[in-house]
Amino acid sequence: MKNVKPKSALKPAKAKPATTGRARSKPKTAYSQAEIEEIFRRFSIQRPKPKGELEHVNPFTLVVAVALSAQATDAGVNKATRALFAIADTPEKMVALGEDQVRDYIRTIGLYRNKAKNVIALSEKLIAEFGGEVPRTREDLITLPGVGRKTANVVLSMAFGQATMAVDTHIFRIANRLCLAPGKTPDEVEHKLMQIIPDHYLYQAHHWLILHGRYCCKARKPECQRCVIADICKAAEKTSEIPAPLVELPAQII
Repeated sequence: MKNVKPKSALKPAKAKPATTGRARSKPKTAYSQAEIEEIFRRFSIQRPKPKGELEHVNPFTLVVAVALSAQATDAGVNKATRALFAIADTPEKMVALGEDQVRDYIRTIGLYRNKAKNVIALSEKLIAEFGGEVPRTREDLITLPGVGRKTANVVLSMAFGQATMAVDTHIFRIANRLCLAPGKTPDEVEHKLMQIIPDHYLYQAHHWLILHGRYCCKARKPECQRCVIADICKAAEKTSEIPAPLVELPAQII
């Protein structure tokens, strides 16, 4: 006859640790929350009033300018659009101008032929479906020809004051280089940044990151000696552990 252990002697099954949705979705970052807070605190002192560098006069010209900036520099877009926006600053005026003339104005911008078609098409759609007004939701904005999520986020932020994260090449690069919000796609980086950036810095954060990537943490060779977060930065290739003096930079001129 087999000996049977009393129930009290049986080892209870180990309970699996409870997991929550928040724990499962916690974004990967190499920084503590205190370090992230300090990064953006320093950016806020360095550039207390950051702004985008694309010239525009209203939400419509901003949509056009951002759409034209794909695979082009802001400076190059500004040079081409100054004369264009002087005579066509509404969808109605842009449609009246016509694709051929729009193409002539933006000829110096990369992919200008296709972009001219999109400018006319988005202008026509704004007139036909939105009463000539730029919509205030991402869902509506991305239905416009030539407007993707990044463009929509820029417009929502700069034209309508919404806290968004427009992930361009600069933000995508430094989010991965710094191990701040590593991701394989702009959408993935955007999602992570929106989760980790403190709410009180979120509205201006995309400008700070873009400007940091454009003027300091440059693509070919980051200028670490000019970086105000050099001591916090966890980039593998950084060349300095000493942060630059934390002083306010001259006001942007665009």
